[in-house]
Amino acid sequence: MSEQDPAAPESTVTQLPERRGLKKGVYLLPNLVTTGALFAGFYAIIAAMTGAFEAACIAIVIAGFLDALDGRIARLTNTTSEFGVQYDSMSDLVAFGVAPAVLLFSWALRDLGQIGWIIAFLYMCCAALRLARFNTSPDTKVFYGLASPAAAGTMSTMVWTWVDNLPPMESLQISVLVGIFATVVALLMVSNVQYYSPKNIKGRVPYPYMIGAVLLFIVVAVYPPGMLFCVGLAYGSSGPIQAALRFARKSEDPV
Repeated sequence: MSEQDPAAPESTVTQLPERRGLKKGVYLLPNLVTTGALFAGFYAIIAAMTGAFEAACIAIVIAGFLDALDGRIARLTNTTSEFGVQYDSMSDLVAFGVAPAVLLFSWALRDLGQIGWIIAFLYMCCAALRLARFNTSPDTKVFYGLASPAAAGTMSTMVWTWVDNLPPMESLQISVLVGIFATVVALLMVSNVQYYSPKNIKGRVPYPYMIGAVLLFIVVAVYPPGMLFCVGLAYGSSGPIQAALRFARKSEDPV
């Protein structure tokens, strides 16, 4: 007699592990926040395609805050899971890879023709590579490469600031500058430049840190798009500046 009953349908055996996986379920709260970030990223794509650039920028910024929130909720409530990690990564690709690329192309890069959509694709591809490297690398005290949420926040607040203060994009020269800037940010995401990780902020911190955080909130509240863009520029520049300083110190050391 064979170990498997020939009369039994093959699908019953092959589908059993899948049904067991479905019975385990998923944690609702952190994945609900991740779904909110995914929705914000999808809305940003639709808004950018229809010319509602300010709404698209705001949606990407909201996705960034939700992305920072879902992981902390999962850790605080002890509801971390491999499903949540993979779902969060897919949400990040939409919100911080596809959405900024579509926003940049719809706003300025379309005037560059084929080069414009190639730059947009490069940005999206670098964001995907950055997320893949983050998922497969060990947890360290620094980020290697500019984080995709920070890059997306910088690009979206740049567009937001322009739309809020200047006329619609009609200059080919400005489109070229935007394309160069987007390329630099994309390459920073896949570089080995070290960036400070917010994960280092754990437990108690010195009192001046709290004062600095309050002042930062006040400054951002004065004019959110412009101030957030300045913060993004400062953080994005911090990695190359620190790398240059380390290289200068090494060159000055005696052999």
